[in-house]
Amino acid sequence: MPLKNIVVLDLTRVLAGPFATSMLADFGATIIKVEPPGGDDARSYGPFIGTESRYFMGLNRGKQSMTLNLKNPQGQAMLKEMVQQVDVLIENYRPGVMEKFGLGYETLKKINPKLIYAACSGFGQTGPYRSKSAYDITVQGIGGIMSVTGQETGEPTRVGIPFGDILPGLYIVNGILLALYHRQQTGKGQMVDVSMLDCQVAVMDSHIGKYFATGVVQKPIGNRHPTVTPLESFKTQDGYVIVAAGNEKTWEKFCLLLDCPQLLADERFLSNNLRTQNRDELKQLLDPVFITKTSEEWIKLLEAAGIPCGIINTIDKVVEDPQVLARKMIVEVNHSVAGKVKLTGIPIKMSESPGCIRDASPLLGEHTDKILHHFLGLDTQKIYELREKRII
Repeated sequence: MPLKNIVVLDLTRVLAGPFATSMLADFGATIIKVEPPGGDDARSYGPFIGTESRYFMGLNRGKQSMTLNLKNPQGQAMLKEMVQQVDVLIENYRPGVMEKFGLGYETLKKINPKLIYAACSGFGQTGPYRSKSAYDITVQGIGGIMSVTGQETGEPTRVGIPFGDILPGLYIVNGILLALYHRQQTGKGQMVDVSMLDCQVAVMDSHIGKYFATGVVQKPIGNRHPTVTPLESFKTQDGYVIVAAGNEKTWEKFCLLLDCPQLLADERFLSNNLRTQNRDELKQLLDPVFITKTSEEWIKLLEAAGIPCGIINTIDKVVEDPQVLARKMIVEVNHSVAGKVKLTGIPIKMSESPGCIRDASPLLGEHTDKILHHFLGLDTQKIYELREKRII
């Protein structure tokens, strides 16, 4: 696997950082998850399979777990010694916390000039918000995505997955890989600074661009597209389907399929721009048609006519979808306590160096002894003494 020789010290917890390092693990990186003696907070998040958090399992597959008290000077010294032997350190503390531990980038790069130091925080290492705490929903709010999500007449709505955490997880993986490539060329490490808010703003470019170009502030429009019509969901007898008639040729096929040729001559709908301006009137005409058939019936008709479409699946349908299964996006692993557990698969398919979910998530401190022996040469007695002192 492409990252098989890369060793990562993972000091992150909960979601954004663990999501990032799970992706690195999928492609061969050795991920040493350094947890406080009480464990990552996510271990206490439900739902549970027996005593084990399923939430934690999904974000920490393929990693090794060790415990280390970074508030203790001896624990800090041990981490510094480990830093000499790794490629990447990733953390998601608030800016300044690692410096208080004596483990900031400026300190660690002197120990290992080739170190890639990745910091994922709510607002980044600079700026007036740098010391603020951040959660998914607060960043979704500040970054504006909640202001454009939801129904037109409803209140601002959180995206239905922890988008504020997942997005920086993806970006910080990109940053780490870029830094590794830079190091390969120059021999030098560097700091990678990723902010949850920056990532939200980056993906809002279409709405921000609209504002700069026109002065118009985008509002929620439900499942509709802001500039293409019809591109939205319709209620059927048993659920919802999405239709994307995004150009004039598809619009014509769409009207003929629905046995509504009169729409083609209607002055309100002669162009995409007019259809968008008069979308409410168009929706009122289309809704009674779609309610006459089931979702599956509509999908068959629309696909046969070459009209882009899709069914709105519930989660139970997603995990049974033949395309999802064919792409191995649901996989099963054996957990040492929970038994067989189903996880989502790897979405990046590579022909020469494919990824692999090598192991389930680790138990708390499962690999502490092995890691300390390997990195620091500690014997059983010394490790016992560290436990007695609550350093590990």
